[in-house]
Amino acid sequence: MLQRRAIKPFVFAVSLILLLSAAILGQEKLPVIIVPGLTGSELINSRTNEVVWFKAPRSKVDDLRLPITANVLKSQDSLVRGDILRSIKIGIFPRIDVYGGLIEALIAKGGYHEESWASPTTDGDKASIYVFPYDWRKDNVENARLLIREITALKLKLKRPDLKFNVIAHSMGGIITRYAAMYGDVDLPAGNRKPQPTWAGAKNFEKVVLLGTPSEGSALALRSLVDGFAIGGININLPFVQNLTKFDLFTIPSAYQLLPAPGTFRVTDENFEPINVDLYNPKEWSRYGWNAINDKRFPKEFKLAERRLAAQFFASALTRAKRLHEALAAGFNATAPALFNIVGADCNDSLDLVVLRRDRRTDNWITMFKPASFSKSSGDKVTSDELKKLMLTNGDGVVTKRSLETDTQTRYTGASILKPVSSKFICEEHNKLAANADIQNYLMEILGIVPPSETVAK
Repeated sequence: MLQRRAIKPFVFAVSLILLLSAAILGQEKLPVIIVPGLTGSELINSRTNEVVWFKAPRSKVDDLRLPITANVLKSQDSLVRGDILRSIKIGIFPRIDVYGGLIEALIAKGGYHEESWASPTTDGDKASIYVFPYDWRKDNVENARLLIREITALKLKLKRPDLKFNVIAHSMGGIITRYAAMYGDVDLPAGNRKPQPTWAGAKNFEKVVLLGTPSEGSALALRSLVDGFAIGGININLPFVQNLTKFDLFTIPSAYQLLPAPGTFRVTDENFEPINVDLYNPKEWSRYGWNAINDKRFPKEFKLAERRLAAQFFASALTRAKRLHEALAAGFNATAPALFNIVGADCNDSLDLVVLRRDRRTDNWITMFKPASFSKSSGDKVTSDELKKLMLTNGDGVVTKRSLETDTQTRYTGASILKPVSSKFICEEHNKLAANADIQNYLMEILGIVPPSETVAK
């Protein structure tokens, strides 16, 4: 009798799992769009077809700088987007998976197949994968509008005007997708007009996964614009390592759009008292020694014609970045659709606060992006351990949990500007999120490809 009672719940559980699996397998799988993050797409010379990014060794002909113009939207060069980065090989080091593993998992475990935007097959409207490479140097609104136009053109080719897509958007790709959903193929409003989300692009999307997206920006973007950006953290000049210098990043509009959103930047003085710094005011950049234009090497890096436009370009890039953050922060209202699923990590130390202090010898400002011990002007010693508690917080090593969930902006509005359907945190590094097997399995649960499981812990 006891054995029969024990068997019944087990049989019921197995039957339920089988029913769920059958229901999921019987559903038509919506197409999936993969939107990579910053540096996650190839850049190709349109004249020579040479791959400029990512390439080892680096190109001898092309650099990654965009021309300095009075209007950031007018910055164009000969580089065009290629494929998304599926994996990369740096020198003698093992090949690194970027997005290739995610695509393979969707194919092997989810029964998907990859399709082409330009020439989709008759099965292009179901169980299909479309990768969306883009020129990650350019303005994010420009790429969001491109995404909407490509989706519109694809629907015409498939003769499916009402077709919806699921989206997996990594890092900056989430910012692009958010704007696309909120505003469709429309630019930021001119002047100081307040952004009013229409959610015109939301009709194209069923579910959107924001995978490690810095929705409130990142203090590391400021560090990159001040000190440069190194692939894999290796900031040395070797033929097989492609670093982006501060002068390279100065010309890249998207770099400014990853700065902390207005009202979210945390900065203190040496006594750990808060300082109010307007990141979108060029004068503040000159005051604290961040402005690349004031670097004595700047004249050697750029021609006279570009130097004459540099201040105007810089102000335009900052204004554009501020306006984008304002447009995204306007996302909450009663009619906003529930699209977004947040997936990220909260187990790695991530930069959350910057310390500004005076150099005791030169009186110049020192910007501390790393928790290193120092002596105050009073002579008191501050240890690195003390600074770690102050400057670092939970995240994926690049994006803080605070930024991923828009915690600061939510406190201002009193309600989440994302209205997330779900939130999940799995321990991983930012650049490895898409390659993580547990995250891949969870993504397939969100998309309804496999039944929910208890195997992935929060």
